[in-house]
Amino acid sequence: MTADKLLLLGCGILKREILMLIEKNGWPLETSFLDSALHCELDKLAHSLKSGLAAHRRRNVIVFYGCCHPLMEEMLEEAKTFRTEGQNCVDMLLGHKVFMEELGKGAFFLLEEWAWRWEHVILRSFGTGNLGIIREMFHGDREYLLAIRTPCSADFTTEAEAAGKMVDMPLRWMDTSLERLESVMRAAVMKKMRGVR
Repeated sequence: MTADKLLLLGCGILKREILMLIEKNGWPLETSFLDSALHCELDKLAHSLKSGLAAHRRRNVIVFYGCCHPLMEEMLEEAKTFRTEGQNCVDMLLGHKVFMEELGKGAFFLLEEWAWRWEHVILRSFGTGNLGIIREMFHGDREYLLAIRTPCSADFTTEAEAAGKMVDMPLRWMDTSLERLESVMRAAVMKKMRGVR
């Protein structure tokens, strides 16, 4: 790795979108992506993030995560770095206003990678109990699955429909540009290039 390049370390949920934005903008940014389902297992998320930060302690690192761990800010402070602005990846992708509106309507957000790995992600999040219990947990405060397509998305219709059936929830779709994600990424890159920790 080149010493003068920044390093983006974090969740791989929007890997294709991030790589496209790096290429489009010519940002001096290399990447190291972690498993997108780590937020389901907080101990593993903390271990993976701390290990990644330790392995790259001599690099100028930006962390691509939201508030995905209760000790996120403490881990970043210890590593003398910061994370991208936003509550989570969906907030960064859709923008806070749209994210909060859909959340308020009862959306459970479904990104492409999670759709492809739905059963794995659900079992990691909610355990291997019977399907009725998993459905009850979803129906407790969520009304529908909102599948989000970006310009980088492949066709994951079949997988999204299967996810909806598994949790017995209606499926809705939303197409989004990368404009808000690009703005979040640009702000983080510019902040790091100004030498902010």
